[in-house]
Amino acid sequence: MATTQANNPLHGITLEQIVTALVAHYGWQALAEKIDINCFKLDPSIKSSLKFLRRTPWARDKVEQLYVNTKLNN
Repeated sequence: MATTQANNPLHGITLEQIVTALVAHYGWQALAEKIDINCFKLDPSIKSSLKFLRRTPWARDKVEQLYVNTKLNN
């Protein structure tokens, strides 16, 4: 029995897709200004950002919230 998550705007979207979309929309510099974490400021890459965000729930929450607020998933 499959459960649907109609109220979850991030359902079916991977963290990699979120970070890639935010970087494409804002760029690394603007993203680092919006969310002040070193993985966006110091030698940023998708791979290093994903590694950090997967280990750091508070930072992942901020990234996901920015994605939802930016409405890049439409």
